[in-house]
Amino acid sequence: MADGGRMKGVEGAGGGAVDEEERNEEVRVEEELELALSLGRRGWHLPVRQGPALRFVNWTAVLPEWNPDVAGSSRAAEGASSGQPIPSLGFHDMFGGILDPPRAVGSVEALDLQNKRLRVRRFGEESPQHSGSSATRFGSESSFLPIPDENVHFKMSRFPEHELEFGLSLFPNDGGSESPKGANNELIDAENSGGINSEDVGIKMDFSDDLLHLIFSFLGQKDLCRAGVTCKQWRSASVHADFWKCLIFENTRISLQNFVDICHRYQNVRELNLHGVINAETLVLEAIMFLRHLKKLTMGKGQLGEAFFQALFECPLLNTLTVTDASIGSGIQEVTVNHDGLRELQILKCRALRISVRCSQLQILSLRRTSMAHVSLNCPQLLELDFQACHKLSDTAIRQAATACPLLTKLDMSSCSCVTDETLREIASSCPNISVLDASNCPNISFESVRLPMLIDLTLLSCEGITSASMAAIAYSRLLEALQLDNCSLLTSVSLDLPNLKNISLVHLRKFADLNLRSPVLSYIKVSRCSALHRVSITSTALQKLVLQKQESLSSLTLQCHNLIDVDLSDCESLTNAICEVFSDGGGCPMLRSLILDNCESLSIVELNSSSLVSLSLAGCRSMTFLRLSCPNLQNVNLDGCDHLQSAAFCPVGLESLNLGICPKLSILRVEAPNMTILELKGCGVLSEAFINCPLLTSLDASFCRQLVDDSLCRMAEACPLIEHLILSSCLSISIDGLSSLHCLHKLSLLDLSYTFLINLKPIFDSCPQLKVLKLSACKYLSDSSLDALYREAALPLLVELDLSYSSIGQTAIEDLLTCCTNLVNVNLNGCTNLQELVCESDGCRSVDMPVDFCPPNSAPVKNEISEQSGRLLEVLNCTGCPNIKKVVIPSMANFLQLSKINLNLSTNLKEVDLMCSNLHSLNLSNCSSLEILKLDCPRLTNLQLLACTMLQEEELESAISHCCALEILNVHSCPKINALDFGRLRVVCPSLKRIQSSLIS
Repeated sequence: MADGGRMKGVEGAGGGAVDEEERNEEVRVEEELELALSLGRRGWHLPVRQGPALRFVNWTAVLPEWNPDVAGSSRAAEGASSGQPIPSLGFHDMFGGILDPPRAVGSVEALDLQNKRLRVRRFGEESPQHSGSSATRFGSESSFLPIPDENVHFKMSRFPEHELEFGLSLFPNDGGSESPKGANNELIDAENSGGINSEDVGIKMDFSDDLLHLIFSFLGQKDLCRAGVTCKQWRSASVHADFWKCLIFENTRISLQNFVDICHRYQNVRELNLHGVINAETLVLEAIMFLRHLKKLTMGKGQLGEAFFQALFECPLLNTLTVTDASIGSGIQEVTVNHDGLRELQILKCRALRISVRCSQLQILSLRRTSMAHVSLNCPQLLELDFQACHKLSDTAIRQAATACPLLTKLDMSSCSCVTDETLREIASSCPNISVLDASNCPNISFESVRLPMLIDLTLLSCEGITSASMAAIAYSRLLEALQLDNCSLLTSVSLDLPNLKNISLVHLRKFADLNLRSPVLSYIKVSRCSALHRVSITSTALQKLVLQKQESLSSLTLQCHNLIDVDLSDCESLTNAICEVFSDGGGCPMLRSLILDNCESLSIVELNSSSLVSLSLAGCRSMTFLRLSCPNLQNVNLDGCDHLQSAAFCPVGLESLNLGICPKLSILRVEAPNMTILELKGCGVLSEAFINCPLLTSLDASFCRQLVDDSLCRMAEACPLIEHLILSSCLSISIDGLSSLHCLHKLSLLDLSYTFLINLKPIFDSCPQLKVLKLSACKYLSDSSLDALYREAALPLLVELDLSYSSIGQTAIEDLLTCCTNLVNVNLNGCTNLQELVCESDGCRSVDMPVDFCPPNSAPVKNEISEQSGRLLEVLNCTGCPNIKKVVIPSMANFLQLSKINLNLSTNLKEVDLMCSNLHSLNLSNCSSLEILKLDCPRLTNLQLLACTMLQEEELESAISHCCALEILNVHSCPKINALDFGRLRVVCPSLKRIQSSLIS
């Protein structure tokens, strides 16, 4: 408990109130942790109060917060009874884990300890304490806190949702029926006080003893002490012997008397931890008579003399002793550990002169990092011995200690630099059952002539004496399963044929050049930072993953691994083309699924024929010029950085998509992929021959394939009839013959012929009637007559998007397109130099060559009147950067009912804009430096961009936006003729304006 709220135990069950001077005297004693549960016979039970009458008093916040330094002190209640301030303990802190689920039901009002339940009232219900009744009256034995003749009222705060008051009622142990009384000695009904009837009583929560026992089983000792001062039921549950079989006092201050009392009360203690406890040896010696059932003892950070180890005879059941960071003995004599029942002894990081261990049943002994000059062992049953980092032990001492344990199976003498091969040979002779050996950081051993036939796990890290000659001795251990040879700087080769070898680690071997492993159960190989390694041969039926990254000298790899799945040979710069045979069918890896050969710069020809390969990465193989893959299950391939690849064949593969745009020198391509849907050849500028057989292909991007000829396009169209998107931008070698073959593509909906030399579009109109998107950007040789079929013959009736940007199409053709092609949704006329004005008329197709009642074949007659009534479908019109356009007029009779966006940005000669578009939302006139006349009747316009319209007058702007009742964003930045003083007028004219962007606004 907190320092301000220490509880003082009462000497007997019948003792009275403690004198004030005695309390003050007790407070001045040395502050230390005294667990309340140790009081036992001294006052943990309820004191009997004497006196004829009961008095009433209100006491707030008596439950202090937990302080690990003084928790459970027998003086904890003294501060409370003397009126010292006690920090409050939130209700949620005590019961949060139990009462969280019903938190929304109501507020807890009273903790009824007689009935062992929590009475819960709904939020907002008046409490008896607030309805005029006085504080609750206690019985003569009601409180375990030494506050006689007082009524205790708890007020707790910090409940998650409301600040609540709780009344603690403690009734006599005999279950007396004395009822609480008010200030006038009138009986108060606990259920119906304050006018609350039985129907208003809240939910009753009953914690049975079994439930409390289960909950308290998850608490530690300090939490049990805190819970024990809550109520009688919790106190009774917290002192149950089941919770005190394991005493953990690590780094805790506890007095001698308190410790003895605890051990006396709980004599069935199985585990005791006194690590970091002051005078721990004295505590054990004084209480050893009560620890006859102790099985595990932990000590540390102190002085332990001979008396301590002799006293362990009093604990016949002790089987585990751990001593850490302690000084053992007096420093001038030998310390003897003698116990017939001890099974495990750990003396770690301790200081001693000589240690003698005589334990007939001892099986595990660890002296790790203990500084001692000599050790004597008489442990005939010892199985595990640990001498790690015992630097003061001599080679002879280690030899004598180990050879005295004939049943030894595990030995750790790592970092014992004095150990020699002679010691290893004698240990191997005396302890033939050794299965685990760690001799790391022992520079004087070479392991030659050491025979350990039962060895299973061998660790020889940083052993400078280990060479290739040592492998003969290691190979003698036919049962060996794990081998670690990291940092053995003189090791040049490893050749092992071990039937049980499972794991091997070879890291940072500077001279290591040759690895030959044969083991049917080998499942893990770690080879790293072996810069001289040039040959690897592995035979295993259990190996599934092999990683040999950054082995710069590796040139030869032989694998017979029938279950190998993943191989990573990244940055193996010396690998030759012969590596492909290893991973092809018949090469020893029939189950291979993933192969990574990134940055293997010596590979020039890669030919793989694998029926199991699923993923292949050749990124960064810059020397590769020829690639041939016959992998029917291949689904992923990475060719990033293969910029010298000239010929590639994927026949057959299981790829669903392929991107070869990063191979600029690719000239010949063959693809046979029955599952492929997307093929990207963008940037293969020298690709001249393409044989593509992909019956499910839907998208082909051949942009900038300038040498792709008609024959390749024809073969592709016949073999890939499901293509929907075909991009032939900058394919300068494609002619009319190639375009005529597109009649095979019955599902073609997008065709991109931008940046080509096309003159005649008739093959497209004839072959692709189902086309929806046609892009002819920068087709400089197109004339007005090239598009006649669109608006004269109603070609491409499903066309919704047309891109004529930067083309040579003239004024008349553009007007006819906008007038007659009513199905167009998106039209791009960016950079059209021949466009001088855009005036949309209300009549239909204005060409005199096309009769009014003309209708396309196989369709109903379409007349002008019908077109006007139905309206045009145009939604987006882009005319960015048209240098010669001067006028744009779209009247309401033009029937552009769906037009929502117009972009005239960078049209520097544009002077007049007159728009009456009922559905227009966005209008961009930025950088139209000649704009003078602006007329808008666009009720749905929300965004108007007039950036750098230097000639536009403020009056013109006011008049324009006055008919735009939905305008929210107006950009007049760099418009010198529109000044900041007029912005208020703009908002008056157009109240919907929310944001005005201008260079004049700071």
